[in-house]
Amino acid sequence: MTKKVLLAAPRGYCAGVDRAVITVEKALDLYGAPVYVRKEIVHNKHVVSTLEARGAIFVSETDQVPEGALVIFSAHGVSPAVHQAAAARNLKTIDATCPLVTKVHHEVKRFASEDYDILLIGHHGHEEVEGTSGEAPDNVFVIDTIADVDGIHLREGKKLIWLSQTTLSVDETISTVRQLKDRFPQLQDPPSDDICYATQNRQVAIKEIAPRSDLVLVVGSVNSSNSVRLVEVSKEYGAKAAYLIDYAAEAKDEWLEGVQTVGVSSGASVPEILVKDLLAWLADRGFGEVETVTATEEHLLFAIPPELRKDLRAAGK
Repeated sequence: MTKKVLLAAPRGYCAGVDRAVITVEKALDLYGAPVYVRKEIVHNKHVVSTLEARGAIFVSETDQVPEGALVIFSAHGVSPAVHQAAAARNLKTIDATCPLVTKVHHEVKRFASEDYDILLIGHHGHEEVEGTSGEAPDNVFVIDTIADVDGIHLREGKKLIWLSQTTLSVDETISTVRQLKDRFPQLQDPPSDDICYATQNRQVAIKEIAPRSDLVLVVGSVNSSNSVRLVEVSKEYGAKAAYLIDYAAEAKDEWLEGVQTVGVSSGASVPEILVKDLLAWLADRGFGEVETVTATEEHLLFAIPPELRKDLRAAGK
């Protein structure tokens, strides 16, 4: 029987990640190093180390940025408090928040202004969740697991709506919402789906290849929520084994024992070069036949942040 690879499409960079990485690259070209970035611009080791080599300095908070310097906010978004802290230090800011995350921020502000309590389904401590909930901390309750419901105290008789982090598992979110509605029958659905198109598309593709795969390898970093979800979805949909790796060098030969078909995908913050490296590693071990399994086509592009566009125009670039 022929050994083969099922290569998921779409995979890798989404429009929001592409925009964020290009933002840092163009800022380095325009302003020169160093360029400060609050948090990792995207959750991928290779991308961060590549940008560091070019002169990007990643910091945890704005108080680590020299007063008056330039700082870029990551694709995951920041709360109003972070914007205020940057302004207090006279920092020049470029906001590389993914527009799909910004949409959820706007939803939080809108529903908080209408005096809703908001159940935000997402992971405690994730940068996107911290930024989103920071838009209306008195109205937002983060639901990581259904057990979190027991600890929240909603206001009697208030309107209630759920929103979500953009990079969750679609199936898991639906399940959580179903349980929340059992507890809170008055819970309203958001006007549109918050889970981003790229997260959904990559999960749809992995659902198609997982049942046909003895092993699924997902290229991505452990702090990348959407990459971790791809591994979970692979196992849920029939892959006998699934692993998350940053680089091909992390793959283990013993994983291939008894394996005929390997599924391959990558998280939304992963450059394609890392997938090519993994395909080469697999080809060296007899898995040279590659079948691309396309769930859907993606054509979305986002313009770079307006504050950077303005400076590029002024510089004639």
